[in-house]
Amino acid sequence: MLRDITIGQYYPAKSVIHQLDPRVKLMATLIYIISLFSFQGIVGFLLVTAFLILIIRLSKVPFSYMVKGLRAIVILMLITALFNLFLTPGEDVLLQIWKLTITMEGVKNAVFMMVRLVYLIVGTSVMTLTTTPNQLTDGLEKSLMPLRKIHVPVHAIAMMMSIALRFIPILIEETDIIMKAQMARGADFENGNLIKRAKSMVPLLVPLFISAFRRADDLAMAMEARCYVGGEGRTRMKPLSYDKRDYTAYLVLVMFLVLVILARIIL
Repeated sequence: MLRDITIGQYYPAKSVIHQLDPRVKLMATLIYIISLFSFQGIVGFLLVTAFLILIIRLSKVPFSYMVKGLRAIVILMLITALFNLFLTPGEDVLLQIWKLTITMEGVKNAVFMMVRLVYLIVGTSVMTLTTTPNQLTDGLEKSLMPLRKIHVPVHAIAMMMSIALRFIPILIEETDIIMKAQMARGADFENGNLIKRAKSMVPLLVPLFISAFRRADDLAMAMEARCYVGGEGRTRMKPLSYDKRDYTAYLVLVMFLVLVILARIIL
């Protein structure tokens, strides 16, 4: 299960998506999320599906590699679907169990919400899988640069996000090592009821938190020892600059957003 988490991981490949400016990919992800929660009918669903398939094909990242990230949120998707299924009011009642009612509107909302969550995980994975943490940090800092005029710590926000993304694969690997060590000592993380399995996670969480705090303290000491301050006067080895393909990507994004809005208004 832990190996299935793809957030924060980078998949090296030579593709058009990999070569795009990180600011373009951040904007594309934002527009994609907006469009994802804007469509209601089948036309909007088909537009978002076609856009997602196109991006995945252009990224040259194996689809199976992206889909395996869904295994970590199966329980969250099921809970979301059940809430929408039983708590959505409607006139067309299909089934009533005690005080719980299943309506046609609830079924539609549950299906669309499941689809949105799947598309959300897969779509946002494209950005992290095709962008290195350094590029993502520089792109976010550049995109939020206007907020510095109102004294928003843009560089600190970008640095925190970069460190968080870097720590995700490290903590996953650390968790896997601790889990194997505990299983070698007789710990059982898979059998038993929910309460028993929750109790068995305590020997895993305690050393994991200690390791995480130790790594964070070592990183802070290393940054202080190197007199790292960031912000004003900081230079970059690879400064960001737009290319022709980036402007073409912006044009495609605007056209996609317009089509989604038109599909929602007209249909």
